[in-house]
Amino acid sequence: MLKQRVITALILVAILLPTLAAQAAWPFAILTLVFISAAGWEWSRLNDATGVRAIIMGAAVAGACTFVAQYLGLPVWGPVQHAVSEAQGHVHGWGHPLVGFATPAIIWLFAVVIWVLGGVAVLRFGTLHWKQVPQDVRRLLGLALLVLAWLALVESKMQGLNYLLSVFCLVWAADIGAYFGGRTFGKRKLAPSISPGKSWEGVWTGMLVVGLLAAAWIWVDRNMSVDSPSLYSRLLMGLGPFGMLLALAFLAGMSVVGDLFESLIKRQAGAKDSSQLLPGHGGVLDRIDALLPVLPLSLALTTLCHG
Repeated sequence: MLKQRVITALILVAILLPTLAAQAAWPFAILTLVFISAAGWEWSRLNDATGVRAIIMGAAVAGACTFVAQYLGLPVWGPVQHAVSEAQGHVHGWGHPLVGFATPAIIWLFAVVIWVLGGVAVLRFGTLHWKQVPQDVRRLLGLALLVLAWLALVESKMQGLNYLLSVFCLVWAADIGAYFGGRTFGKRKLAPSISPGKSWEGVWTGMLVVGLLAAAWIWVDRNMSVDSPSLYSRLLMGLGPFGMLLALAFLAGMSVVGDLFESLIKRQAGAKDSSQLLPGHGGVLDRIDALLPVLPLSLALTTLCHG
């Protein structure tokens, strides 16, 4: 199993790295579109719509992402366009993209509403009522969440590679910190009916690790040559030290919500993994569940640092 996991991870890295380094935006956009479409296929299968309906769901995710990108005029098929520098200011009007952003800020505020209110509702009542929600509503929710995640991926890439990697590493740090913190200190169960292994102590440890990562990353931003400010530097500049720590704690907490949400759906479906598309790792949703809320919500918080 370990050998399989390592081989799959190496193949994925070998595919991803060239798209990150490419001078054009389209390789990364297409690769992530393939993955997010696969996640749509998995979401459908976990929500009682298998076979052709699952394939249609995957195609619908790809189509919706492409349509929204075209409608908003996102530069995802041409040369890489990075964010406008801080020195140019950030004047914007309501509903319009911030300077340095291609996506209207209202979209990220919409994501906040869906993930915060919807996440609380699902985790509070989902174990009893998720299956009672009409299948079409559940599929529509999955479509919205996956499209938002893909738009956030594209926007984050346009903000700069350093920014994108800092968001990814926030999720990984929170997960690693929660795992070891839970094993070492875990006593109070976080959501025993959904994921018995998670504890409140693990969540706090994950937040602490994210804070330490932020401090190290900000030092790198200030003392080494990077292509763009990281998420941590942007939050520090825009919100101050205390505001940054609150924002990072919020994002670390929401990464747990994303993880628990997918665990609930799998539990309701009686599945251990979202699929077997990634040998040794399960499915695409298993790998991106925590990123689904963090990607758009990190951009929502970044917009607070502008204008």
